[in-house]
This record gives sequence, structure tokens and C-alpha cells, in this order.
Amino acid sequence: MFLSSIGVEPQKFHVALGNFNKSRTTIGVPSVNWETIERESLNMRIQEGRYLEALRLSILPLANDVPRDPDQFVVWFESLSEWGPGQYHPLFEWLARRASMEQVKWFLTQEAAGEAGFEDLIAYTQIKLPAQAKLECARNYWDEMGRGKYKAMHGPLLESMVKELGLTPSIESTVWESLALANTMMGLATSRRYTYHSLGALGVIELTAPWRAAQVSLAMQRLNFPRRSRRYFDLHAKIDVLHAREWLSEVIHPLVAMNPECAQFIAEGALMRLRCGELCFNRYAKEMKLELIHNLNRRTLATEPLHA
Repeated sequence: MFLSSIGVEPQKFHVALGNFNKSRTTIGVPSVNWETIERESLNMRIQEGRYLEALRLSILPLANDVPRDPDQFVVWFESLSEWGPGQYHPLFEWLARRASMEQVKWFLTQEAAGEAGFEDLIAYTQIKLPAQAKLECARNYWDEMGRGKYKAMHGPLLESMVKELGLTPSIESTVWESLALANTMMGLATSRRYTYHSLGALGVIELTAPWRAAQVSLAMQRLNFPRRSRRYFDLHAKIDVLHAREWLSEVIHPLVAMNPECAQFIAEGALMRLRCGELCFNRYAKEMKLELIHNLNRRTLATEPLHA
């Protein structure tokens, strides 16, 4: 485990980092203690940096020989949806077909607590990007913001689901692997040295999320969850397909064409996000006592009828 290389206990570290991220992104006011706060913040950012570097080093073997040609790189990036860490994890078809209502609610609670806020991540990442990439970030951001309609904003849709189902997500009660997803995304987006990494991580979410979102929606349908509580997942099962295509053509391809060396960093960011997802899915399976889930035949699950 890459965290062992920096000598930290994962749950304690990611709870602390999660609370730090919550604090530093909350609207504040001037304080007489601002210097002390800044020193504490710097210390936390250094710890965050050590974690991100350990994670980055852990995925480097998967990023060997990443193509620098923009067309070839786009093909490589798209292929992550098939072979990347955590793809088509059996957990999701199990959720869709076998999980109980209590298990699905536990899963949704963990996911809600580990949500970093895609619109905010885009806003942080797009600073000083070239015009074409910045414009695509703006279009994506506008979609996340419901195109100006509050009821269609993605963040409030998730909050509405939490309220509708009576979930109580909190940093302290969330497994560290779920917190690591949000902490990794926030760290990449708010550190300018990881701007290309953040673009890769955001892009791979758009690329790989639709299948998982569709499986979660199927689970909620099977268990007769209120239709309005499924809107967040129903939306992402469809809109992210378009987002992924546009992210590849308007962000990744032109950036690699402009600076071929950035392909390595975009690839690393994508793989970092996928590795975090894989660890998270494995932990969810373990917590729901599915230690043998990896021995399940995906084709068998796929052809098994849905049942409550």
C-alpha cells in the first residue's frame, strides 16, 4: 500500500485531510490568527503532497510508454475504460442485482461523504488554461450547474437524494478509501503543479462513470427507491458519455498537440483516480462481506435476472 511508504495510518490521515479540505474551501472571514492558520495549512499541504507523490509513484508502471502523439494518446486514454484499475468491478452488478436496501443505502452514504464537488474541481483546474480547454471546462461547469436552473444542478441533486433517503454522511464515519477519492481530486485540482493530472482525473471520471451510475440506478429501481432520489445517477449515466467525448476532443487532444510532454501527466492523473476507485470498490465489497466477489463470473451476473 502506497500510504505505508510515507508512514501514515490511512483512516486517521484521510479524516484529517478531509476535514482540512472542508475547512479550506469554506467561506471564511479575516482572523487575527491568520498566520497560525496559514502555518498549519502549509504543514497539511506538505503532508498532502507526500501522499499524492506516493500515489503517483504507485501507478507509474501503468503509465510506461504513454504515446505523445495526440491521436494515439486519445486512443490510449479511451482504452482505460476497459483495462484501467477498477473497471467493471463486480461490486456494481452485485449492487444492481443482489444488494439489500440497507446495503445500497450504506453504499450511497459512503459515496455522498466522498463526493468532492465536480463543479468546484473544474473551477479550480481551469485557471490559466489555454482558451480551447478553458471553454470546454466552462461548458462542463455550466452543465454541472444545471444550465442556470437550481433544480437541475448536480450538487443539489445529490443533496436531495441524501435528504430523501434519510442518509447521514460524515467524514468521520466514512471509510478512508472513499475519503481518498475526494482528497486526491481536491489535491490535484488545487495544486498548480498537478493541473495536467487533474485534467486527466476529471476526464477519466467522465469516461468511466456512466456504467457505474447505471448499475446504481438499477439497484435503486429494483428496491423501489423514489424515482426522484435516482435522478443524480440517471443523469450521470447519460450526460457523462457526451462529456467524455467532448473532454477528449476539446481538452486532452489539443493540450497534447500543444505540449506532447503533458501526455504523461494527464495519464498519471487518470490512473491515480482509477487506482483510488479500485481501492474504494474493494473496501466496499469487504465491508459488505463480499470477500469472494472477485471470484464471481461477470458474465453470469450480467445474465442473471434482477430480483429484490
